[in-house]
Amino acid sequence: MTASHPRHRRALVVPAGMALATALAFLPNTAATAAPAHQGAASADAASLSYVVNVRGGHGAPAHVKKAIAKAGGTIVTSYDEIGVIVVHAANADFAKTIRQVPGVQSAGATRNAPLPSAATTDLGSPKVLSAAEVAEATQEAADGQDPLQNLQWDLPAIKADKAHEKSLGSSKVTVAVIDTGVDDTHPDIAPNFDRAASVNCVAGKPDTSEGAWRPGAAESPHGTHVAGEIAAAKNGVGMTGVAPGVKVSGIKVSNPDGYFYAEAVVCGFMWAAEHGVDVTNNSYYTNPWYFNCTDDPDQRALVEAVSRATRYAERKGAVNVAAAGNENYDLASDEITDPSSPNDGTPSDRVIDPSECLDIPTQLPGVVTVASTGAKGLKSSFSNYGLGIVDIAAPGGDSTALQTPEPPATSGLILGTLPGGRWGYMAGTSMASPHVAGVAALIKSRHPYAPPALVKALLYAQADATACTKPYDIDNDGKADAVCEGPKNLNGFYGWGMADALDAVTR
Repeated sequence: MTASHPRHRRALVVPAGMALATALAFLPNTAATAAPAHQGAASADAASLSYVVNVRGGHGAPAHVKKAIAKAGGTIVTSYDEIGVIVVHAANADFAKTIRQVPGVQSAGATRNAPLPSAATTDLGSPKVLSAAEVAEATQEAADGQDPLQNLQWDLPAIKADKAHEKSLGSSKVTVAVIDTGVDDTHPDIAPNFDRAASVNCVAGKPDTSEGAWRPGAAESPHGTHVAGEIAAAKNGVGMTGVAPGVKVSGIKVSNPDGYFYAEAVVCGFMWAAEHGVDVTNNSYYTNPWYFNCTDDPDQRALVEAVSRATRYAERKGAVNVAAAGNENYDLASDEITDPSSPNDGTPSDRVIDPSECLDIPTQLPGVVTVASTGAKGLKSSFSNYGLGIVDIAAPGGDSTALQTPEPPATSGLILGTLPGGRWGYMAGTSMASPHVAGVAALIKSRHPYAPPALVKALLYAQADATACTKPYDIDNDGKADAVCEGPKNLNGFYGWGMADALDAVTR
């Protein structure tokens, strides 16, 4: 298996030897910075951890549970009564063990290993930013009716989005929430379509609605901004074009300054989306610190329960949840996987896990649309996770230009997106595939405004272009298979139901 990155992995660093020939895409992470006040930096002392305590939903936290939490040294940060998830900070190392014994507590567990605030790690690379000269050159070559950089976006015709835009750009009544590292809503390609009312900072596990709280800090990852542009960059004569350039996009920031997506923040993100009319959520991350959360571990089981309650609630409230499959070339349908990266905020070790019992969340949760990545040649990206019965659909996420070279005038095999500060640049990963599907789902919702999530997903799959297994899959042409695809053309482990189809989304 490939070596895992220190934390979330939905965008990736292109392997050395290929990276310098094209560009570095990157994981959504950043060097440590002090947390601004609006990011909800923990007020607990440095020895405190964060916990989720799961009780019966719909009735509020029982009084005796609240008392037990306080007695065990815990402080309630917030409580999501609708789903029965309580977020707690506690310095007592035995807090979870103690609180699990309380009647009415269904599960409880630490959301992290590092004390609050989490330990810092370093950047793994940066996106390739388009230079002024590259922007000018692309602008000169743009065709009539195109945004200036659209000719660099091979990914749009790959899903027929260019043809779809001749029919519809999507409805401004539809909102896609980018649950991620934050979105720079001042970007000229994002500002026209930004939904402030549906935006928030959830890093502390509870909503912070102060002005600009949803934006990434200057030293933080541009990952969420890139994703937002892929979905809904406006067709406005500036920069690039999103898959659904007429819909709204919001930013739900759940990644802390060190780049970790902890469960309490993720729960908050889904709950906020559920209560603020969001139609689609995009989730290009995994919930730290465990790549796979094993249900035979009481802490990890509690995280699975808390996040799954939140995703189910968001879907009940009308949201289609879309998530990236991951970048390790793992077969998520295999009997076992070696996970060398967990916990990534502590001391990781090689764990051999069963991916049917140890889940990547939210990607493998029931009801979530799981997206694999393809490159410029339409093949599974060299890095993309896969798995029969796990992957639902495929979309462009890019690949090394050396492996899958796009047709001119596009020059990079990576995916163009918006970057903070009014810039544009290339990244790659299943992080980039997922927003393409989120954008297509938004187009479906635009055409069928009263369709519930189940119908939107059914149309998404039915309209996908069936794509047969790549056999043999020898992406680097070294004579050895790099992955094995199973299943028929219309439903297999590499491409699921097939390639997302934006044109069908607006015409059928």
